[in-house]
Amino acid sequence: MAEIVLPNDANPLGALLGGRLMHWIDLAGAMAAHRHSRSYAVTASIDHLDFLVPVQVGDLVILRSSVNRVFRTSMEVGVKVWVESYLHNTYQHVSSAYLTFVAVDASGNHLVVPPVIPEDKDQQRRYDDAGRRREMRRAERDRRQRKS
Repeated sequence: MAEIVLPNDANPLGALLGGRLMHWIDLAGAMAAHRHSRSYAVTASIDHLDFLVPVQVGDLVILRSSVNRVFRTSMEVGVKVWVESYLHNTYQHVSSAYLTFVAVDASGNHLVVPPVIPEDKDQQRRYDDAGRRREMRRAERDRRQRKS
């Protein structure tokens, strides 16, 4: 997915609003989840998000998403974001995010999703890493529940 940063997407300093980038990340992730599951997919969570470099009005934002792993009805989707300044011939990593989507039907019932089958070393690494991140999310959720 590609977006050009327009003045309406920016703060008074001409830099891309973080919330706008988060919106684009959610859309790019949702497209991967929809295409893989062939169903509706709703955002269940998003992991930590850092903004590494500023993005200015007029820059081109490139978002790449992929389904890293499926856990029955949920999917972890990775989204990596770059900024391209075609006027200055630069290309920089802006942010990366991991989102969890759940496949649902029109009534909101969870649907089973076809598994991801890694086809190369990079896909296998993303698949394995997604399993570790899921365990960390579960541990954090359990920790928060014990506190309340």
